[in-house]
Amino acid sequence: MSSQPAPAPLLIACALGIEQLALRAGDRDGAGGPVTVLRTGMGPAAAERSVTRMLADPALRDAAVLATGFCAGLAPGMHPGDLVVAEETRDPSGTTACVGTDLLVKELGRAVPGRTVHTGPLTGSDHVVRGHERSDLRATGAIAVDMESAATLLSAVRAGERPVAAVRVVVDAPEHELVRIGTVRGGISAFRVLRSVLPAFFEWHRSLLLPRR
Repeated sequence: MSSQPAPAPLLIACALGIEQLALRAGDRDGAGGPVTVLRTGMGPAAAERSVTRMLADPALRDAAVLATGFCAGLAPGMHPGDLVVAEETRDPSGTTACVGTDLLVKELGRAVPGRTVHTGPLTGSDHVVRGHERSDLRATGAIAVDMESAATLLSAVRAGERPVAAVRVVVDAPEHELVRIGTVRGGISAFRVLRSVLPAFFEWHRSLLLPRR
């Protein structure tokens, strides 16, 4: 009797302790394979180091990688708690295409009903973006910005061919910048959303394990 191959693992990468806490508060039942939640630390260099080190582990060599956490929205009309599903991530080091965007949008609609889900390019920065920088980045076509997703996914595909994706929760937006009153309320909203998204991640992961016809 031949043994079944072990399910491919899933590596979920976030930068901050508060993001990791939200993800660990979620229900992991029904994951398609082993799941590791990695706190990379803040910034693209930290993300690159952490992800490259983790994927050097033979147990994670073939892992699918999903970058998540909070982000700054760039498009007018975005609100704290909105979701961003990246079609691609980009920064000065390169652009990485994401896999399974449509499925993630559908599953996030089930996991967090009533929340707006935006899709488009997610751009990277090495610092918190404010003021005119938002409009400059928006002019490139990006809909949101964070400091780790682009570095995470680029490091992941450089370490070997694998499915990658990025899902972020908007914590501030053009009309709701972090420096303004309401920051705490927006942060709580984003935390609650991030705590609820794991079922969508697991459905994405499970879909990758299905035989291709």
